[in-house]
Amino acid sequence: MIIRKGIEKPDMENLPVHIAAIMDGNGRWASSKGLPRTVGHKAGSEAFRKISEYLNEIGVKYFTVYAFSTENWKRPKEEVSAIMKLLKEYLLEAISDMAEKNIRLCFFGDQTPLSDELKDLIKKTDEISKGCTGLTVNVCLNYGGRDEITRAVQAIVKDGVKPEEITEKLISSYLYSKDTPDPDLIIRPGKEQRISNFLLWQCAYSEFYFTETLWPDMDEEEMNKAIISFQKRKRRFGGI
Repeated sequence: MIIRKGIEKPDMENLPVHIAAIMDGNGRWASSKGLPRTVGHKAGSEAFRKISEYLNEIGVKYFTVYAFSTENWKRPKEEVSAIMKLLKEYLLEAISDMAEKNIRLCFFGDQTPLSDELKDLIKKTDEISKGCTGLTVNVCLNYGGRDEITRAVQAIVKDGVKPEEITEKLISSYLYSKDTPDPDLIIRPGKEQRISNFLLWQCAYSEFYFTETLWPDMDEEEMNKAIISFQKRKRRFGGI
């Protein structure tokens, strides 16, 4: 992906290591055009692919996206089925070209409710992409921040860890994101200004960027705006 002329470029020597995004606005994007919500999810999937490739090209190390939450099962059955179908199609494509683009694909969330076919594809994708050294893309699927923390606590108790041995570092090691640094920048498109149960533990010192742009309209220009906004801030991590 080439940055078009006239688009302000971020400082490529000061990129965030880890960018996360809540892929919001697919349904509203479709409705605004008089199209079914399923068409919006298709457009959102394409935006995700393009943004991932762009971040890989410029050297960002991690990209985590909120694809499907633990609460999204409440949506109409037709919409849920469409999202799962899109994920299946994406994985089938990713398996063939992921190694070529050197992008690793990982998944955060409880895979129990997923179909056996989808779980097999996820496993196959993980095996193929293990050797990739470029961008790591974490897809949060059937994921919720509170659910993640609850599962971590349950596992800690099950392992018989003593209360005095429990530290922030220990808790982090029980999370889905144990091998991923906390996000430097979290992007929320679609006008909303809330976290929606996304990476609750990990976002303690993340910078947030909110935009009215709906996710299907996110492109390299919009991503650059978010990165530039991040680069203009002074991160203190609780200090002065």
